[in-house]
Formats: sequence, structure tokens, C-alpha cells
Amino acid sequence: MSVLVVVEHDRGQMADATLEAFAFGADIAAQLGVGVEALLIGTDAAGLADTCAAHGASVVHHASDASLADYGPDAYGEVVAAAASALSPSAIVACGSDRGNEVLAYAAATLDLPFVANCLTVKTADEWEATRVQWGGSLNEDARLASSMPILSVAPHAVDAADPVSGAAATVHALDAPLSDAAMATMIQDRIVLSEGVTLATAPVVIGGGRGVGSAKGFDVLEALAARLGGVVGCSRAVTNNGWRPHSDQVGQTGTRIAPQLYIACGISGAIQHWVGAKAAKKILAINTDPAANMIVKADYAVIGDLFEVLPAITDG
Repeated sequence: MSVLVVVEHDRGQMADATLEAFAFGADIAAQLGVGVEALLIGTDAAGLADTCAAHGASVVHHASDASLADYGPDAYGEVVAAAASALSPSAIVACGSDRGNEVLAYAAATLDLPFVANCLTVKTADEWEATRVQWGGSLNEDARLASSMPILSVAPHAVDAADPVSGAAATVHALDAPLSDAAMATMIQDRIVLSEGVTLATAPVVIGGGRGVGSAKGFDVLEALAARLGGVVGCSRAVTNNGWRPHSDQVGQTGTRIAPQLYIACGISGAIQHWVGAKAAKKILAINTDPAANMIVKADYAVIGDLFEVLPAITDG
């Protein structure tokens, strides 16, 4: 028996969130007294076996059917279901990304088993108990799970990835997972690159602007600071509603959830929807003229002042 971690990757590039899934799966495996195994899906995933081993997998199962040249939610879900039937793991775990939740939901429906998404913690003492994120992160739910094979995803940034173990090795097994014609109905056929480099979700530093920035032009000072610190610029929903920045820059419940080393929130009141998207930041510095603003109250550090005076002082300092 083992905890099976479904590896998320994009054309052979492992998602950082998968390393969090390995840490989450290792914790469950330790509670159960079993090992950790990994499931790789796709013809271009073979090179990830060593990374899986370095993060705790003793066995790596690889489904490399020629039809799995790119991602398809139905096909990936069928592979996970086939792996569950063939391997009978103690539990199945994946990262709680859009893709991870999509694949596990399909697999759970195929297996007729419950699926608990976006878990923060799981206890397996007498019965399975999970605390998971609900309502976009505005509340946590405690749930009991009755299942012969729990299927779980870990909420983004809920756990820290463990340091890799140098020299670790895993046994690699080919997994035979025949796919139905229906599973091939949705597959990626083509890709258009919209942006490259550091993204809002992966940036080590994010400079966020809210209604207090005042205009699209007002973001120039945020862009200057982001360039100085090697970060990117984000914004609140009020900013996108006003048309000052595109939705792709929005941090929050209906935007991007970030986890930088430092988030500098400028002129942002700190509505719960925005806080949900930013709270995983390691440190938060809030700059606002209102000392009672929610973001000021919750931040690790705060500067009460005009952002158009504070930011240039940092940039030019």
C-alpha cells in the first residue's frame, strides 16, 4: 500500500505545486505507515522520475501511451482511475491547481468515489478527517471522509515543499492504461504564448496596486519599483473594474493567488477577496494613507503615507 501522488507537469516541466503535493502525500503516508509512489502521465514525462525520487517516491508509475503527447483532462482522469484500479493505493493526492482538481474530479467520478479538493490538513487516526478551503478561501471546513480510497488535492501554498534528497532513486514501472475514444474528446491541439518569464503566480516579489493608485498612469511608479526589485506588478479587482490593468494582473479570489517572498500592497484597502489571493505571501508590506485599512491591519509591516512619495523614495534610494 502507498500514497499515490499524481504529478502535474507541462510538456515535461514539473509544476512547482507538485512538490507541495509530495510533501502533503508524505505526511499522509507517515500517518498510515506506508510509502509514497508517483504517477507520471504523458510521453514527455519520463525525465521527471529522478525529481519524484528526490521528493520521496520509491516507485514511479509511468503511463506513456502515444495519445498522451499533451494534456487532456478526460484522458488524464482515465489514467488516474486505471492506476487506482491496478495499484489500489491507500490514497491519491495531487496539487489543488485547476488542472489537478480537474483530473482528480474526473477520476473520482469514474471510480464512483468521493473527492475532497483544496485540503489544508488531513488526519487519518480513527477515520479520515480533512480541513479544506471553501468559498475561495474565506472559510475553512472540517470534514469527515468515508472512502475506501480517499482522493485529495492540497490547497495551493498550504504546505511547504520539502528539500530534495540528493542521490535518491526510484523504480520506474510502465503503466498500461488503455484509453477510451471518449477520453480523447478534449486534448490540447495548439498553444499560443501570451507571456514568458516571471509570472504573477511565481514572482518572488509582487507590487500590488489598488484604487488608491488613481489611474492607469499611476502604475508607472509601481512598475519602476518592480523592475528595481526583480518582481512583477499586480492589482486589486477595483483596478481591473476601472480598466486600468488587465484581469491577468488581478490578485485575489477571482484572480491569481500569489505566494511571493514579499508582497507590497499599495493603496489597497484589503477586501477579503483580495486578502485570500495574497495571504500566502511570506511577508506583506502595506502602504496606505488610511491607518485603519484592512490591509494595513493585517500586514506584517505598514507604512502610513502617500504611495507616490513612498515608492519613489524606495526606488531612488
